[in-house]
Amino acid sequence: MLSARIALRYLFAKKRHTAVNVISIISLAGVAVATAAIVVVLSVFNGFSDLGANQASIVDPDLLLTPRQGKTIADGDSLAAALSAMSGVRAAAAVVQERGLLISGANQVPVRFKGVPASYTSVVGLDSIVIDGVFQSDSAVGLPAANISVGVAYHGAVSPSAERMVCLYVPRRKGRINPANPAASFRGDTLLVWSVLRSDVQDFDSDIAVIPLAVARRLLDYSHEATAVEVAVEPWADIADIAATIRRANPSLEVADRFQQQSEAFRMIAIEKWMTFLMLIFILVIASFNVVSTLSLLIVEKRSDIEVMRTLGAPHRLVHAIFTWQGWMICMFGGLCGIVAGTLLTLWQQYGHIIKLNADASALTIDYYPVRLQWTDLLLVLAVIAAVSLAAGQTARLFRRRNKNRL
Repeated sequence: MLSARIALRYLFAKKRHTAVNVISIISLAGVAVATAAIVVVLSVFNGFSDLGANQASIVDPDLLLTPRQGKTIADGDSLAAALSAMSGVRAAAAVVQERGLLISGANQVPVRFKGVPASYTSVVGLDSIVIDGVFQSDSAVGLPAANISVGVAYHGAVSPSAERMVCLYVPRRKGRINPANPAASFRGDTLLVWSVLRSDVQDFDSDIAVIPLAVARRLLDYSHEATAVEVAVEPWADIADIAATIRRANPSLEVADRFQQQSEAFRMIAIEKWMTFLMLIFILVIASFNVVSTLSLLIVEKRSDIEVMRTLGAPHRLVHAIFTWQGWMICMFGGLCGIVAGTLLTLWQQYGHIIKLNADASALTIDYYPVRLQWTDLLLVLAVIAAVSLAAGQTARLFRRRNKNRL
């Protein structure tokens, strides 16, 4: 198109007035900086989402099976055995989780205790997050073993020791309460702390105590029941396919993968990401307002060219299209420069880890800002830039009305 070719020439041609050149560069830079910021911020949120998923993979199973109705699965052991025999399943374990009160000396700590079988580390590698002691999921030296999170260890002033025992109490699930003997309303057991766990997942680190499955069932008067069955999938297997197969075979069970198990956390990250995205789009729109002043000065700059074109018979439509294209090109070129700059900065941080977190490295999971470039984000930003550029180009209509005789 003739109008587009003339607009492209105006875009890169040197202007007669320095002010026009300066304002044109400012317009391009404003759009480029805002676009680069969008790309980088979206990539940062992707990085934090990946970090959350990696942390959750330490303490969450690949698949978690829970009852749709009620609190327990009738025969958790049989279900775990059947799932372990499935193709693509590495291991499965029935677990019992409930709330109780852990007493260590004069300290009382509310905990979520989790009863697990002896082979539980083949499902979730809790032995890899031990920071003190040795992970033990069975009875040892005559007493049931307990593995506590750092939150429980801190509030209960407990550390792994052959002499340091703790007591775990839960309300009786069956029977009547005797007001004359309130202590009879609770069941308890004495445990020996073997290890302290830290996963850097707040929900886990705050109040978890991992104990043998037999002890948890005895405290809750269960025989073969389980509150959940956890499944570990082989690396080569498709988790979605296995989950669908389990759902078809067990319609009474809810099957959740790691993202569904931590749905609230990932939903909050997604909400923050897109709210920030909308705010940055608003900044981008404001930055594109510089195009208005650029077009205004460019019309003044090219007044003689416009008169020549009008003398040669150029219609109003052609002259208007030239400056519409000019506004679109300024925004679009600035946006493309911003996408390239944002992509390069993100890849630099993603693989070079240039920007570090300013904190004690020993207390952090990673010591750099996590980022991950996602091509769908780039396409989304490009679409937004195209829309904003189209709107900016239409500002030429304002000058057409004001300078109707000249345009």
